[in-house]
Amino acid sequence: MPNDEGGIAALVARRAPLAPALVVLEATGGREVPAAAALAAAGLPVAVVNPRQVRDFARAVGQLAKTDALDAQILARCAEVVRPAPRALPDADAQVLAAVVARRRQVLAMRTAERQRLGTARAPVRDRVCAHVAWLEQELADLDDDLRRRVRESPIWRTKEDLLRSGPGIGPVVATALLAELPELGALDRKRLAALVGVAPLNRDSGTLRGKRLVWGGRGRVRTALYMAALVAVRPNPLLRAFYARLLRAGKAKKVALTAGMHKLLLILNAVVRAGTPWRQPAAAVGT
Repeated sequence: MPNDEGGIAALVARRAPLAPALVVLEATGGREVPAAAALAAAGLPVAVVNPRQVRDFARAVGQLAKTDALDAQILARCAEVVRPAPRALPDADAQVLAAVVARRRQVLAMRTAERQRLGTARAPVRDRVCAHVAWLEQELADLDDDLRRRVRESPIWRTKEDLLRSGPGIGPVVATALLAELPELGALDRKRLAALVGVAPLNRDSGTLRGKRLVWGGRGRVRTALYMAALVAVRPNPLLRAFYARLLRAGKAKKVALTAGMHKLLLILNAVVRAGTPWRQPAAAVGT
């Protein structure tokens, strides 16, 4: 398949009459986006699935060998059995916002790594590392300015950001991350949203054994943003503060209580965005 988006669109246009009812692609770190966009533009339903899910399916049916041809066959079999639901792709502006958010995350990781190197850097190298840290900090500030400008220039994003930031503990970084990484916020019910993000506890039971409930899967970057938000919000947000304290009194570990707080915070934000009404502190919570 051509690598450029124009070539993909031309190929889709030629083959669209022979296309199946549902086109299923594996997520490949962003390389699937041009193909998915071209298919969607041609009016074809597209579902992008997690490669781990497809690989697990291959193991389940005994297909251990791996080639491009075998991968295509397994993907088709998995799509036929699982029937993944097609999902609307983010528009071009949302994809750009997500790209800038991803770049900010990369620059932040590089700055952290360089700061850690300062502790052992020798004199000839130390100045270079310091210069690079200074450049990264400026780049981070420029990216933050770019994100703020993009959000404020969009009436839809500006309204949604104002709703998100009305909740205690939700700052500009978390709000922008949710805008870019979780466009479904406010459009899904609580169970589907929790499963999508990966904050719904999963059972691990067998017979009389009751295993430890864990959260995993879903969108890791959204969970990271929610974790930092919950870490802050359990202090100023009266609902989360009371909820967190109640779990601790019940003997729950702090990390378990904080994960439950992430779940509750996500549901609060989902309700706020869905209702289009800023979060307000309940009268009963004042002074608690």
